[in-house]
Amino acid sequence: MHPVTIDSERLRLREFTEGDVDALLRVYGDPQVVEHMSFEPRSREQVETTVRAVIAAALAEPRTEYSLAAVDAATDELVAFARLAIDTQHPGQNSGQIGFALRADLWGRGLGTELARLLLRLGFDDLGLYRVWGARSPRNVVSGHVMVKLGMIEEGRIRGHLLIGGSYRDSVVHSILAPEWSP
Repeated sequence: MHPVTIDSERLRLREFTEGDVDALLRVYGDPQVVEHMSFEPRSREQVETTVRAVIAAALAEPRTEYSLAAVDAATDELVAFARLAIDTQHPGQNSGQIGFALRADLWGRGLGTELARLLLRLGFDDLGLYRVWGARSPRNVVSGHVMVKLGMIEEGRIRGHLLIGGSYRDSVVHSILAPEWSP
């Protein structure tokens, strides 16, 4: 499925372009935004590499990664990175993982919930997935609230899941199944 465009009241998911590098740097280069993510703040060069990689991945057949620019629906200004990755390790399981990073100056306005809802729409309504899951840092309580608000069930903790900055970090997994999904 390419190109992807999905709209909500305030946001639009669209494919990345090479012109998105500087706006994405405001997200991925911000230590506050990536504090609970699986990587350290990224440099401009790293963001350029990311954008090139997601543009290439969007053209893969079959497409297994939907890394999308989340933009303000009124202005087309990039405000977040949104991702739905189809699980390929276990063919036939029909599931995918969501994740997103929203600019810090926009936190507390419900945009994270709106963005995650768009990713669930993509997974269930457009791609026909049966299960969608997300993982978060145990300290990222807000992300947990977003997932629960959308009907995602906390499944448990993966201990020592990620090595970040020389230390291992746990992850908390949430999921939702197609019969539980309500747009």
